[in-house]
Amino acid sequence: MPQQIPPAGRPAPPPLVEPDLETADGVVREAYVPPLCRPLHRGSLADLPFHNAAEEPGAVVLARRRPGGGWTDVTARQFADEVLAVARGLVAHGLQPGDRLAIMARTSYEWTLLDFAAWAAGLVTVPVYPTSSAAQACFILQDAGVRACVVENVEHARMVSSVRGGLPDLEHLWQFDAGAVPQLVVAGREVPDEQVTSRRAGLTPQSTATIIHTSGTTGRPKGCVLTHGNFFAEVDNCVELLHPVFTSLSRHPASTVLFLPLAHVFGRMVALGCMRARVRLGHAPSIQTDELLADFASFKPSFLLAVPYVLEKVYNSARATAERMRRGSSFDRASRVAVRWGDASRSEGQGGGHGPGLFTRAARGLYDPLVYRRIREALGGHVRHVVCGGSPLGERLCAFFAGAGIEVYEGYGLTETTAAVTVTPPLRPRLGTVGWPVPGTAVRIAEDGEVLLRGGQVFAGYWDPSVQGVIPAVSADGWLPTGDLGALDGQGYLRIIGRKKDLLVTSSGKNIAPAPLEDWLRAHPLVDQCIVVGDDRPHLTALVTLETEGLTHWQHMHGKSHLSLEELVRDGDLLRNLQRAVDDTNRLVSQAESIRRFAVLPHRFTEADGHLTPSLKLRRGAVVRDFAQQIGDLYERGLPHGGVR
Repeated sequence: MPQQIPPAGRPAPPPLVEPDLETADGVVREAYVPPLCRPLHRGSLADLPFHNAAEEPGAVVLARRRPGGGWTDVTARQFADEVLAVARGLVAHGLQPGDRLAIMARTSYEWTLLDFAAWAAGLVTVPVYPTSSAAQACFILQDAGVRACVVENVEHARMVSSVRGGLPDLEHLWQFDAGAVPQLVVAGREVPDEQVTSRRAGLTPQSTATIIHTSGTTGRPKGCVLTHGNFFAEVDNCVELLHPVFTSLSRHPASTVLFLPLAHVFGRMVALGCMRARVRLGHAPSIQTDELLADFASFKPSFLLAVPYVLEKVYNSARATAERMRRGSSFDRASRVAVRWGDASRSEGQGGGHGPGLFTRAARGLYDPLVYRRIREALGGHVRHVVCGGSPLGERLCAFFAGAGIEVYEGYGLTETTAAVTVTPPLRPRLGTVGWPVPGTAVRIAEDGEVLLRGGQVFAGYWDPSVQGVIPAVSADGWLPTGDLGALDGQGYLRIIGRKKDLLVTSSGKNIAPAPLEDWLRAHPLVDQCIVVGDDRPHLTALVTLETEGLTHWQHMHGKSHLSLEELVRDGDLLRNLQRAVDDTNRLVSQAESIRRFAVLPHRFTEADGHLTPSLKLRRGAVVRDFAQQIGDLYERGLPHGGVR
């Protein structure tokens, strides 16, 4: 029988342990926070549903979307029974322990069900983004040597079938919307429960749980081999550290709607954290604003997992609504009050101030029912915490949401580190940073400024299909080089400067990290994506693409709905609006680091064009290559503000 895994949670929040610091020449070079949980020496993720069912069978751990709207709760016992039934079906189809099963679908209850069922059958899951092209999907399935694949719909099934000739290991292809789950349940009816129990017993924390391929911003993706132990080290310590998030501190039980892709390690980690902490989890397959807000309204989550783009959309949509109601100025005043409140509260938490003053408190009380409550209602009405990652949110928006009554926990991590290695500690936020090390993690800054990481959640290496094993990626003493540049402050908070490979060196020899400029400019409601260039050039310039909803609203408010996109990118009013956004961005940096000129492109960067990864990161090399003429125009012809040639 598989041994029961020890529980992760506690009834009371653990004491906040500050980082141990190592300095050299007065500069903090390393920060380490001791673990809050003991490392797991037995068991696996496959045991979680069954452990929950044994401990608290009636606990609501999931919620399924009903076809007509609304949600149906799923108890720990019901989920464990479903996991067992599907796992028996996988065994019935001849899949052996260690075989790889791919899942290519949007975020859904069935995705999580197959993930746990595969582990219970002793398999290794391989996520594939549902937006992947045939070539991308074929590479991942071939690289991992996948024997079985579950897809969402007929389009995905046709895509995989079209490349099946290059997938000699692929024997099974199932389709969620064609009844994959009930088909597996029927197939496994004759398989004894003991076969699944035996396979679970064969798994240890050192067993491979999943192979997640990186986004591939430069070159082909690499398969990150993550173990069950990697996930437990990550999940257990994050659940303990973020006690206010994962614990019911009011009459509303802790719950969340997951809408980020489960193919990404960030979404996967939070789904597992919810199962570990027995937090009610729902799945939202669409990130379209209207559909997502409808899911929030019906589910009423207490916290959300998000990327900055989502919070930017919420803020910009609220401001656009206020402007349509001719209350834009009032919203802007409320925004400034919220930012002041957030800044003052955070300064107080850091021991550097006395908190919000009397005037700010009174103004916040005035604007709460008019503005802030509407922001909270847009997220379902009960959200008080947001865990945000993927890229920096920006100090202004982070302070705004804090002032609006929503605490944002920013984090930093990689696929190779099973998601977060740093996170904002509760009640100790510091704007402009990504927090301090997750308990059990050490962060070191190398001599050249590169961030190095060590901890139980750091993977051992990349998948090598030639030997069906792992290529080590960490040093002999366990340090993983990240390729990111960063710095630690005097309290152990990490600030990410940018990617080492993205560092721009101007013709005058000035080293500039473009990421902070891009993050600030991208927060503007008219900007969808932007890329700052300037390598071996006399100064910086930028390419900008326009955000569809923000542009539509701007056209309506300025009486320019009749203009085409090609006309808009040359419109003087629009360019002056964007120039003000660039000017605001340039206030963050010195004159030598400022953006001197920009061009607006008449289309967006997309994954299909090869300019974005599946996780929506820019492929900088591809963008610079494909828009070399526009970049050249910015320098050679000296465009005064924006526009394209």
